Amino acid sequence: MTDQRTLGSETAIERDVVVVGAGPAGLMAARTLAAAGKSVAVLEARDRVGGRTWSKTVDGAFLEVGGQWVSPDQTELLALVDELGLETFQRYREGASVYIAPDGTRRTYTGTVFPAGEATVAETERLIGLLDGLVAEVGAAEPWAHPLARELDTVSFHHWLRARSADEDACTNIGIFVAGGMLTKPAHAFSALQAVLMAASAGSFSNLVDEDFILDRRVVGGMQSVSEAMAAELGEDVVFLDTPVRTIRWGEEGQTYAEHVPGTPVTVWSDRLTVVAQDVVVAVPPNLYSRISFEPPLPRLQHQMHQHQSLGLVIKVHAVYETPFWRAKGLSGTGFGANELSQEVYDNTNHGDTRGTLVGFVSDEKADEVFALPAEERKRLILESISHYLGEEALEPVVYYESDFGSEEWTRGAYAASYDLGGLHRYGAHQRTPVGPIRWACSDLAAEGYQHVDGALRQGRLAAAEVLGAGSPATVLQGAGR
Repeated sequence: MTDQRTLGSETAIERDVVVVGAGPAGLMAARTLAAAGKSVAVLEARDRVGGRTWSKTVDGAFLEVGGQWVSPDQTELLALVDELGLETFQRYREGASVYIAPDGTRRTYTGTVFPAGEATVAETERLIGLLDGLVAEVGAAEPWAHPLARELDTVSFHHWLRARSADEDACTNIGIFVAGGMLTKPAHAFSALQAVLMAASAGSFSNLVDEDFILDRRVVGGMQSVSEAMAAELGEDVVFLDTPVRTIRWGEEGQTYAEHVPGTPVTVWSDRLTVVAQDVVVAVPPNLYSRISFEPPLPRLQHQMHQHQSLGLVIKVHAVYETPFWRAKGLSGTGFGANELSQEVYDNTNHGDTRGTLVGFVSDEKADEVFALPAEERKRLILESISHYLGEEALEPVVYYESDFGSEEWTRGAYAASYDLGGLHRYGAHQRTPVGPIRWACSDLAAEGYQHVDGALRQGRLAAAEVLGAGSPATVLQGAGR
């Protein structure tokens, strides 16, 4: 390894590349660079690796408090899981699902379409068909380049749906999958183009509304184990925890990023380590870029763009029971209800566990409302909502836990950043443009696998390829994931 020296109270090292963030994107970038013979330092603000994937034991129950599911199209992630010697298992889905209509009527069903009445079902399928057509036209790689991009990006998804259908139930039910289920923002807060990108990243809108596809399987031992395995391969002399980066400085005073000369040293200061390198990969979500001081300051376009990207809000609720009681009733554990506090619920039982675990989600404005309540009252209301789907047994879990990434200092929301109205077509083409020696990598910027671990891995590999000179950013980006 390169020698270490002391500058004041700081330890300083030299590496070829500094990676900021030890989530899946940052670790994949480091792994790819190390395999190519580059020396790397990964600086992570948290006391753990994994970013928005996180597994922990609560009152004796193993819980995936962060991202966890794998769909069949996430080939980058599936290949890595296999390469690392990890295994996956399917989400339990045998039996009937439950739908709670706006009037509170509870119905069981099979298949992917809610039993919302013949007319509403037909209208739902028509709207999904329209969206599938848009997804096929617009695609995931460059949605901002489509002729309809501005039109789709300057109207909210809420209003886009209602301009095409007078069936409120059909519009609301479709909104569950994008607003509460994915972007965790109200459907009036993001554009139709952002919704199309979300669906395109999964292959189609039909895939997005098919929970058996999008929530197909999990990693045995938790999704965080993917990051833990990558970090273990890299070693403790590469991955540094509890090391938040404060400043990235390049060049001489008065120089601009436009004057960047490849090979000019970059200095990265953190709370306990200073690294001098040739390149930097910033692998954190865009809402955290402002936590770093860039010297010289980032260009105006970057400053503006980052202010138009934000994460949503969701409470991921874990309820563990002595047995998966819903299975004895012939239920899969899956439930949907647009007017319920928990709009979604799923069987989240761990591999080989005799106990049963349910996971529910309380999103955006509904989360605001219950966060204003005392913890016990919030718990009571959430469990009551879950009981509407699966029965009174849901009221008495042996373990209860709420994941709240909105309170996490180094996350501040869920699940990924999306643009406000008009932001995607205005800034999307520039979101990955390198700034001098700095490149960007996170699931928030992905095409295929957007806001998923698969997308994070693709972006990490792509950033590393750019550092290694695999082609211009535009050329490499066009070929990503194909």
